[in-house]
Amino acid sequence: MNKLVFFLGPGGAGKTTLAKAIASRRKVPFLDMDILLRPAADAIMTLHGLDPADRDSAEYKKLCRDLGYRITMDAALDNIGLDTDVFVVGPFTQEANNPDWIGSELSRIGRSLQDVEVKVVLVGLANEALYLERIQGRHSPLDTWKFRHWDEFCASLGNRSVQWPLPAASVIWIDNSNPNIAATVATVERFIYDSPK
Repeated sequence: MNKLVFFLGPGGAGKTTLAKAIASRRKVPFLDMDILLRPAADAIMTLHGLDPADRDSAEYKKLCRDLGYRITMDAALDNIGLDTDVFVVGPFTQEANNPDWIGSELSRIGRSLQDVEVKVVLVGLANEALYLERIQGRHSPLDTWKFRHWDEFCASLGNRSVQWPLPAASVIWIDNSNPNIAATVATVERFIYDSPK
């Protein structure tokens, strides 16, 4: 049974870093919503006279959010249809709160939770200061909105959960605060594959 693994969490938590590290070891398709949506989001935001680097405002969410998730999940489902494992990275905040969402997505390709092993890695950091440090350290123009609206961004940093009908053993919360990324990668890889490669 192939695996569909979601790395979920707020900006700066390190979900992309964790997913990439394991994907490179396991040779698994890695789908990051930010990367897949970027060309379309840049064009759409520019067309509307908005900042093409904005990825957080209400205007961005209205114009681009749903498109980003559709693009990402279409790519993921296409890979699942090939019976490969797939790693998907993104916030997926609304989707995670909808118990029917994952089943509905899998049904698009005639699959179900009985056919695909879905796992979720919820990634977070210990405190706001670490989020600030990590986000500043990546020097991305896509984070400008976060800095200008820091209090609003911080309101989204609470611990997350998923409402999908998954076994408890299929969901893990990872505190990614430890600078020793190798130890965290090993923990997550064990969770996904039972034993590190």
